[in-house]
Amino acid sequence: MSDFTKLFQSMIEQSQEMAKAMNPALEKFQFPDFTSMMPTMPKDAMEMAFGNTFNPGGLDAKTRLFVTLGGLVAQGSQLEPQIKLTVRHALEVGATAQEIAEVIGQMSVFGGVPAMTKAMELAQAVIAEHEEGK
Repeated sequence: MSDFTKLFQSMIEQSQEMAKAMNPALEKFQFPDFTSMMPTMPKDAMEMAFGNTFNPGGLDAKTRLFVTLGGLVAQGSQLEPQIKLTVRHALEVGATAQEIAEVIGQMSVFGGVPAMTKAMELAQAVIAEHEEGK
């Protein structure tokens, strides 16, 4: 185990102990649970933050999110919370499941088939959640 891994593991354990001390019900709280706590920005906020304000006539939020998703998948799909959040945001701005799958599929050339497969699994879970919430 590398020094960084030990340090990160220690930070996680300390965070869990602190959470447990504040609220005993959090004893079984796991780090990945933070993903569900991140809010999805409304489409107008994303258009403002990711495009129209600083670059009128440039890429819209949906296209920017597709580019972001592609980059995350090409890195080997190791950034699970970021992939899930990006898919949620893409759905919020009107992306379809087919478009998201196409972006992920295209990245198999750059990130490899295992990365594409992992990203597809993550995206399917987010899309299913999104459909349930409708």
